[in-house]
Amino acid sequence: MSDPVTVAQDAYLVYGIVPAGTKVPTTVIGLHDSPPLVVGHGRVAALVDTVDPDRPLGTREDLLAYRRVLDGVGATTTVVPVAFGSVLPDADSVVEHLLVLSEEHFAELLDYFRGRREYLLRARYHQDVILSEVVAEQPEVAELREQTRDLPEEVSYPARVRLGELVAAALEEKRWTDGEQIIEHLAPYAVDHRVRELSGLEDMVEVALLVDDERSGEFEAAAEDLAERVHTRARLQLLGPMPPYDFVQEA
Repeated sequence: MSDPVTVAQDAYLVYGIVPAGTKVPTTVIGLHDSPPLVVGHGRVAALVDTVDPDRPLGTREDLLAYRRVLDGVGATTTVVPVAFGSVLPDADSVVEHLLVLSEEHFAELLDYFRGRREYLLRARYHQDVILSEVVAEQPEVAELREQTRDLPEEVSYPARVRLGELVAAALEEKRWTDGEQIIEHLAPYAVDHRVRELSGLEDMVEVALLVDDERSGEFEAAAEDLAERVHTRARLQLLGPMPPYDFVQEA
């Protein structure tokens, strides 16, 4: 007699937490060209999709589906994003190990985020403008820049290193000052904000702001006013409204 064939059971990818009874719009498509499933318990429910337990997650398509589902559902109801790539072995585990154990916590988060959504503001310097400012404000930078302009790199290396250090320090100081001014301008319209880490030379500030829906018009108008004020030095990009991605990590 041949051995029985074992059929692998689907695992469940969890996108986020929503209020019990949530109906997913038919236009919201998950991993399988269809809306995600809703698995509920008590006052809360999980947005999930079935996945092959042996398939590693993390492809571009997986990430796009994650954002597509959360953004789409978040446009119609409150949603608390779960960390990307969160997988449980079966539907029972979604209920027993996620919803039952954390129902009260999830219900509190849903209450807190109800009627609130995230905006992400990115501000980047115009590189030529900001470097001109640094040269004009820092005599040593201007002097080293002139000294190293026509020298071979091997000859001017120490001076170039010093020049790079001075420019980096000047830009860091400008980022702090300019970033604080942007946050001070927008924070009064938000419930909370989170500043993201930066790495690029042109980056000024990147800040997520949690805004009450009833104040979204005021907030967007303030952001437009800010963009006009700083347009000669920087370009601003405002994304949202979206689910509170940056505000559930600590929670």
